Amino acid sequence: MKSESAFPGRADAIEVIQRELTAFSRRARGRAAELHPELSLVASSILDLVIEREGCLASDLAGHFHLDKSTVSRQVAALEHLGYLTREADPANRRNHVLRATTAGRRVAGDAARARAAAFAERLRDWDDADIARMADYLVRYNAADE
Repeated sequence: MKSESAFPGRADAIEVIQRELTAFSRRARGRAAELHPELSLVASSILDLVIEREGCLASDLAGHFHLDKSTVSRQVAALEHLGYLTREADPANRRNHVLRATTAGRRVAGDAARARAAAFAERLRDWDDADIARMADYLVRYNAADE
């Protein structure tokens, strides 16, 4: 049995997805500034990934986020200046530096994560569990297509 859709065709639905994801991205940038005025969404995302991976190279960040190395370099420098990241010599290749989150970086990232979780919970409070699970599955599937 084919499910009913509010959109008459695939192209219409794809256009709506693109528009809504763009709006989501713009709101996320604005919310990042609310959570921590000194951290851009990119810097916050970089800090989160460094913490998740328990350290990584700047080139890994550029590849993961599809960012220019100079953009990553500026964001890393800003995070270092704020005291949220440090650089350590990479034992595997002394010419590289492993980025690691400081205690302050972990604290600010944790605070921001809790605030984001609360904001999402509030926004999704009227959704049933099945809809939330479907959306989570769809987002994972969408993002996996880019890896």
